[in-house]
Amino acid sequence: MYTLFSFLNTQETEVDCIKQIQKKNTDLVNESIPYGDLLVIDENGGKVGIISRREALAMAALKELDVVVVSPESKPMVAKFMDYSKYRFEQQKKLKEIKKNQHIVELKEIRLSPTIDKHDLETKLKHAIKFLEKGDKVKLSIRFYGRMITHSEVGRQVMMSFIEAIGSKAIIELRPKMDGRSLIAILAPIIIT
Repeated sequence: MYTLFSFLNTQETEVDCIKQIQKKNTDLVNESIPYGDLLVIDENGGKVGIISRREALAMAALKELDVVVVSPESKPMVAKFMDYSKYRFEQQKKLKEIKKNQHIVELKEIRLSPTIDKHDLETKLKHAIKFLEKGDKVKLSIRFYGRMITHSEVGRQVMMSFIEAIGSKAIIELRPKMDGRSLIAILAPIIIT
């Protein structure tokens, strides 16, 4: 019975340790800074000097600021006096701005058929141009059903006319090729820098 409780007890402590590691913030701030000397920079960017952790915490408390390690790899660690909550807010704001400015290129598929009508082709052409202008890639596909596979050259002509109609708005990333019972091509937007 004793071994069962000790086993459960060790399981709980392992789980607690894992939870603490997951919650742990990567920034070294105030009391979470390990003991030792720090190269301290004040809030204006001036060098204070190499002082102990205790002295740095006392100086920061007088200025009502936090001690934040900015370079933990260096010997001694470089720490700076700053308002940590404001610093975290600025970091999160920068990350949000970077994510906002990123565009993830998606692959949009447009399905054609060998017997597509002229108006339907024009509509799909408008959609393809809209996708390319947004910066997404376009995958063109024509699926051949039944005996249509024997007339795959008709589908190839439809696809080539579609690509020619797009013209200089895209580059051909993958030329039309057969993939099983489908004819596939991929167009990429022209990126102007």
